[in-house]
Amino acid sequence: MQSSRSRVRKKSSTPVYSSQTVLSARQEGRSAGLRAGFEEGYLRGRMDVIASQPAPVFPLRNIHVMYVSSGKGFPYSPFDEGITETLRSLVASVTPTLPNQPVAQLAAEHRPDLVLVLDGLEMPTDQIDAIRAMGIPTAVWLTDDPYYTDMTFQLTLHYDYVFTLELNCVEHYRQLGCPNVYYLPFGVHPGHFRPLRDRAPEVRNLSFVGSGYWNRVHFFQPIIDKLMARGLRINGIWWDRLVEADSYAGRIEQGTWLGPQETAAVYSSSKISLNLHRSYDDDSVNNNASKIPAVSPNPRTFEIAASGSLQLVDVRDDLARFYTPGVEIETFSSHDELLSKIDFYLTHEAERREIVLRALDRTLREHTYSHRLNELLTHIFG
Repeated sequence: MQSSRSRVRKKSSTPVYSSQTVLSARQEGRSAGLRAGFEEGYLRGRMDVIASQPAPVFPLRNIHVMYVSSGKGFPYSPFDEGITETLRSLVASVTPTLPNQPVAQLAAEHRPDLVLVLDGLEMPTDQIDAIRAMGIPTAVWLTDDPYYTDMTFQLTLHYDYVFTLELNCVEHYRQLGCPNVYYLPFGVHPGHFRPLRDRAPEVRNLSFVGSGYWNRVHFFQPIIDKLMARGLRINGIWWDRLVEADSYAGRIEQGTWLGPQETAAVYSSSKISLNLHRSYDDDSVNNNASKIPAVSPNPRTFEIAASGSLQLVDVRDDLARFYTPGVEIETFSSHDELLSKIDFYLTHEAERREIVLRALDRTLREHTYSHRLNELLTHIFG
């Protein structure tokens, strides 16, 4: 006789779905995919319309500018490329040169109307003094204020005009005796930073591009697991300082400095891009003995806005001069606020999209290299 135990069938641990349930799931998945595809195409189409609008027209000045690059190579070389290309659209003639060349001799030969130096830390000041002695105006555009002011304080007195991207440095240079000091933050070179026209090959929820300065490492450390759970990817150098870096191999790309087009592609393929400014009082990398606080936005602020990603940036006092928080950009001042806003914008595509579009529009209308260099030339030539 067959035992009762043998007659009992074991229940399968695998759930059984009806054909109707499977069909419904497929339909929901297809609808979600179509909706996501439509939203992506709609966003990129609108960004393309904004980016295709005629650029603002600035006067072409009948002057000759000798441009002295930073001399530091990458990552400064993209700034040099963008500035040189933009100057050629604003003035009659541009002569690019390097700080390790005989710049004073070249100035004597070419007799430019202006010698413009980027950064200035590699440019010998005796060369600038010789150029000024010829009656040729000189200007320096400082790129890293206030982080290296111990060194920039020493060189600014050698120039006729000083331009700084940090508002808090203006008065300090004036107090040193510099007669013509102007606030001129970096903008963006649209030839480098612009939205992708087609769907990104790798879509990201959340990105951060930048070096692992200690203040960034210390801010990310307590919430890195939560950020990773929301899809964070990091590109940049020094991220081996983050003890969890090896746990997220492939998600934290260490020792990599992306070029401008690569960086723009990362931003444009990211729903949200984080921007966390470096600290003004990090003595391990800075030369800012006066501890001048930084209140102005970094160049990345404009680059993200030009690339078509919603930007979440830590609060800086002068940020609202350039973008309206909650309208063209979003800010955070704590871990909780950052995580809350990430969750909101990852689930509210329409709200995210409109901020992205408004940021792109304002950037192209107000914050390109053409705007900045036209302002610089206006201060000098009227």
